[in-house]
Amino acid sequence: MSKRLLSTVLIMCACLPALADEPPVDAKAPVDSTTTVEPKAAAKNAPLDLADIRAFTAVYSLVKQAYVDDVDDHRLMQSAIRGLLGGLDPHSEYLGKEQMEDLTEDTTGSYAGLGIEVLQVDGSLKVIAPIDDSPAERAGIKAGDTIVRIDGKPVQADDVDSAIAQLRGKPGSPITLSVLHDRQTVPVDIPLKREVIRVASAAGRMLEPGFAYLRISQFQAETGGQLRKRIERLVAENKAPLRGAVLDLRSNPGGLLTAAIEVGDEFLEGGVIVSTRGRVKDSEMTFRATPGDLLAGAPMVVLVDNGTASAAEIVAGALKDNHRALLMGRRTFGKGSVQTVLPLDAEHAVKLTTARYYTPSGVSIQAAGIEPDIGLADLALSQRESEPSLVVGERDLRNHLKGANEGNAVETPPAANRDLQRDYALNEALNALKALALRAPPAPGAPGKG
Repeated sequence: MSKRLLSTVLIMCACLPALADEPPVDAKAPVDSTTTVEPKAAAKNAPLDLADIRAFTAVYSLVKQAYVDDVDDHRLMQSAIRGLLGGLDPHSEYLGKEQMEDLTEDTTGSYAGLGIEVLQVDGSLKVIAPIDDSPAERAGIKAGDTIVRIDGKPVQADDVDSAIAQLRGKPGSPITLSVLHDRQTVPVDIPLKREVIRVASAAGRMLEPGFAYLRISQFQAETGGQLRKRIERLVAENKAPLRGAVLDLRSNPGGLLTAAIEVGDEFLEGGVIVSTRGRVKDSEMTFRATPGDLLAGAPMVVLVDNGTASAAEIVAGALKDNHRALLMGRRTFGKGSVQTVLPLDAEHAVKLTTARYYTPSGVSIQAAGIEPDIGLADLALSQRESEPSLVVGERDLRNHLKGANEGNAVETPPAANRDLQRDYALNEALNALKALALRAPPAPGAPGKG
């Protein structure tokens, strides 16, 4: 994320170096996902239609002559460039100096704002996902919500970039968002205060002895290293190899392609992680896993939902197609394209969609998303309204025949995990993980990847 919350879910990939004649790229090969590249000469196409040129110059001239306010040529040309890219797809855009700086901050996980990823959709501001433990997440903003007003002013379809810029500001400064929740008809006003958001993109804890919970909130430069350290600590805490893990990718808006490849590689012994294909031959690359699995083959369940996007979908698709994990939840967002930053000069660049990415089975998830192996409704657990029956088993019957091992001790039910009580999907994932662990052989040591 950045302090100017970008209107796209970003996958950065230096996919235009001269790699066309190279063999498939190993996942551990040095790939600088944030490196900008010089654009090559455009392929020879049919010449521009003179009618189109005349139409453009005619409109330009009319704006100069008749628009209500005087507009200088620089502003008009900047608008024309942004319109050219904005008409291609939601993720291609023109980057000025400020946007370039924000793009760099995206990989660090530290910025000032609300902790929310948004996307421009048909002139509206759509929420892709809130960041964990951010002002937006704590206020109840969810994936699929639409921001219709900011501090009482409507989000204008022709000026969404300005609306996005308003989301940032000094830490502690107030802001009110009018948010239309998914499947609702009336927006609600949500007051928030901006904060310095420092996102630890990978976290984890033990759900029960032997069973870990791993959470990746977005994919940044340090995500892979953070994940490795977290798993090592959990193994040490468990004092034995883990019997299984739930990997939570819900409401993960994506991030760096290289980080997704690194994470996928940590759980795979081999096979394709992802491949990219574009119109330019040099954008065709395949990334493969190397031997070594941080969980030593212990079963995995991956939680996904409609906020799981971009790089998060790459990891989910790689683990699913390689039969490494069971996917549970809801269909993912479906952002299956790769953006490359092409510099124009020292302060300006174009972020251009240059390729589609494909899961190991060769499927493009663009617009379609990934269907989980086990679908889960968007439900929540609640406590029962009435007390349980006094008779719950044979031992509760008066004058029942004593069992050999019954004893006189009163059985105490195990303490409930509050996270499992609140989170229906996580509760179901743990149940599925336990079932998978019953069939898995005992895990040896968990070797890392050097």
